[in-house]
Amino acid sequence: MTRTAFVTITGKPNVGKSTLLNTLLGEKVAIVSRKPQTTRNRITGILTRGDDQYVFIDTPGLHKPKTLLGEYMMKQVGNATEDTDVILFMLEACAELNATEKSVLQRYSDSGVPLLIVLNKVDLVNKAKLAMQISALSEQYRFDAIIPISAEKKIGIDGIFEELRPFLQESVHFFPDDEYTDQPERQIFAEIIREKALRLLADEVPHGIAVSIEEFREKKDVLYVRADIYCERASHKRIIIGKDGEMLKKIGMYAREEAEQIFGSRVFLELWVKVKDNWRDSAFMLNQLGFKNGDR
Repeated sequence: MTRTAFVTITGKPNVGKSTLLNTLLGEKVAIVSRKPQTTRNRITGILTRGDDQYVFIDTPGLHKPKTLLGEYMMKQVGNATEDTDVILFMLEACAELNATEKSVLQRYSDSGVPLLIVLNKVDLVNKAKLAMQISALSEQYRFDAIIPISAEKKIGIDGIFEELRPFLQESVHFFPDDEYTDQPERQIFAEIIREKALRLLADEVPHGIAVSIEEFREKKDVLYVRADIYCERASHKRIIIGKDGEMLKKIGMYAREEAEQIFGSRVFLELWVKVKDNWRDSAFMLNQLGFKNGDR
């Protein structure tokens, strides 16, 4: 008998959702950055353990949209939580709940949807404070379990699987047992490039960049990739390129190194930087970049 559970991971920006997804899978499928709102799309991670298959859906961080891209991101969250077997709602053990977290958690609590609260970053708080937070949450909200973890330190991860097991449903596996994500290779490569840019660039630039793969072909064991990095201002373009092109070279070098590990072949990467004013508020540009109809 095979079983499957669809599990949606949600929470505020920078709470550790993508780190948790990668830790659960033992594979890197979601880019990670200390910059908020790194994840823009639903990202599916697949883990098959014997007859059981867990389909994890990482979602963008909960926030009040200020652009069309932000509205798209929040639609991704809504779509992912509407049709799921269980929700993993992530909170920081070391921080107070903000207004959005309280509102969304109350909505999930009242709806009766299967709900597991995951308290992340427990390594940053003492046991007494953690116990007080767990007690307060238990008094205010309805949920099926609360799980203290550290996604980065890999603490408490087995407890998540223990709590998820009752939500497995008898069904066929929806993905091949050896598959760990449904993301197309082009999207994986685009996200690798964006992650390196996020880590290297100044704070004012990352939210205004997107990556489009314009060419993706393999020939004689070499993967040839040409990608455009879009930004919103000419001043941002200068920052991304850097003096004598040094910043763009670094982004390309780090992206190429990781891509070669993931794809198992040599990579030739060509990067170009283009300016598209306010692309995050342009329906045409969002469509061109693949942000439409809940898919990318």
